[in-house]
Amino acid sequence: MTILRSLLFNLLFFAFTAAAALACLPLVPLLDRAGRLAILAWWAERVLGLLRLTVGIRLRVTGAEHLPVAGPALIAAKHQSAFDTIVWFVLLPRPAYVLKRELLWIPLYGWYARAAGMIGVDRGAGPAAMRHLMRAGAAALAEGRQIVIFPEGTRTAPGTRRPYQPGIAALYARSGLPVIPVATDSGLSWGRRAFRKRAGTITVAVLPPIPPGLARAEMLARLETAIESETDRLLASAPPSA
Repeated sequence: MTILRSLLFNLLFFAFTAAAALACLPLVPLLDRAGRLAILAWWAERVLGLLRLTVGIRLRVTGAEHLPVAGPALIAAKHQSAFDTIVWFVLLPRPAYVLKRELLWIPLYGWYARAAGMIGVDRGAGPAAMRHLMRAGAAALAEGRQIVIFPEGTRTAPGTRRPYQPGIAALYARSGLPVIPVATDSGLSWGRRAFRKRAGTITVAVLPPIPPGLARAEMLARLETAIESETDRLLASAPPSA
């Protein structure tokens, strides 16, 4: 049954995404940034609805009071699943994801990501990538956007972790903003590159902001401790997989 429900979701997801992208494409040049983000939020809400109806995956958000309702912000989130690249279009008013540059080359998806002002970074470009992140990040924050960055730089399977990359520390120091840590257990229901989606509740745990002005090492240590300890708690309290 899980495989059949997963197959149904995947078929509907790709069909709906392609149809919606093609139908809305003529509107993109006519809309401002806010209008383009509204299209992505509309799409994301319906994808989450498909997950509920076909697979039985629901979303639970804790600590939502820590999320901004407007204005610039830094969100540093655990990344276990493709789910994490969808959900912030629903949770934030004007999100700007930091993502690998190659995603901007994908037909339709990449066009929308560029048009909506996502920040593509060439992870192999070294110092040039950091300079681009600082410029693009400053521009996004000046527009009142909320930057979503995955500090490990890629998806990690539940129970694993990677070193935190310097991008979040540089954005934190340059912007003078607090950074909001976020933990999740999304990989339990929607695994990394996994066809099978498992019924359950994905928790997005928004944690208290880390205040601005800390030294780089202290901020990174506090950020990693907050995200990883809460992620471990979520995984330990999750019901066994069916």
